[in-house]
Parts: sequence; structure tokens; C-alpha cells
Amino acid sequence: MKKHIIIICISLFLFSCGSGKSFQSFFNDHKSDLGVTAFQVPNFMRALLTNISPEINDLFGNVRDFKVITFNDISKEKQSQLIGEMNLVTNSNFTDILRTNTEEKTKIISVKENGDIVSQAIIFNSTLAKTSVIYLKGRFDPNQLKQLSETNQFEELSTKLIQNYQTTPKTPGFNPN
Repeated sequence: MKKHIIIICISLFLFSCGSGKSFQSFFNDHKSDLGVTAFQVPNFMRALLTNISPEINDLFGNVRDFKVITFNDISKEKQSQLIGEMNLVTNSNFTDILRTNTEEKTKIISVKENGDIVSQAIIFNSTLAKTSVIYLKGRFDPNQLKQLSETNQFEELSTKLIQNYQTTPKTPGFNPN
């Protein structure tokens, strides 16, 4: 009987110490925050992505899941909280391929790999004026992800997506409001 109680206590302790957080839980925790714009592209709307740029079109040909969340005009405390939460997400089996931490900006590109192919990527850019997080799931070339980030194409992606979405005629039967 004591062995069972000890095993149960140890199991509960180990499960409660788990510090990982999924991107989906991060997204769900913040998509309703004030001042946040959250964008998730369902499969039938992927055609919107093909009009942004040839490089983005090449990248998104292999996307199975795509989410963007942006926070505008945040406080230093909120920025620290978001960076801490993103660290929890990326610490669970993600590998940082780029991380820059300055007083003005934090930039993280973190990936999960399946052999030589990136299967998930998180692109996190944070300043007090704007913090954006892009999540991609699919099959990607890691060098292409890094190049797109270095040329700041990911930082402009969420703005272009929302503008493209607002100017595209609505799909019959689909009401985004």
C-alpha cells in the first residue's frame, strides 16, 4: 500500500513539474486580450498566402497549420511576460536557430526538426510598439526560414495578410464577423 502511495506521489510531482507550454495554449491564452490581433489560416483560405510574395508562396506551399498573433503598444511588464511564456514554449523540444536579445528588441526563431526538415517553426519579434508571433507547421527548409527572417519578411507578413484578407472578396457562405 505504501509503495502505491509513493508511486502516485512521485508521479504527481513529476507531472506538476512539467514546465513546457504548447504554442496552441499560448495562442488560446492571448487571442482574446485587448489590443491583440489573432489570425489563423484554415486550409480553405491558404490561397490568400500565395499573393504575398514569391518567397512566401514557396514557403507556404508546405504549410499545414499557420497562426499569427500580434500585440500592439504593450508595457515593459507585458513584454517580459510574453518573452517568458515564449521561452516556455520554445524550451519544449524546439531548437533556437536565431535568438537576439537587446533592450529594444527580442527576436527568436525556433524550430522542431524531423531529420533535415523543419516540421514546426515559431518566429517571435518583440518590441514595446509591436510584438508578433508566427507559428508554422509543415515541411520547411531551415535555410529558407532563416533567410526570410533576416530580410524581415516575417515581420511584415501579419500586416500583409490582414490587408489581403480585408481586400479579398468574401467567400460565399463565410462570414468572418
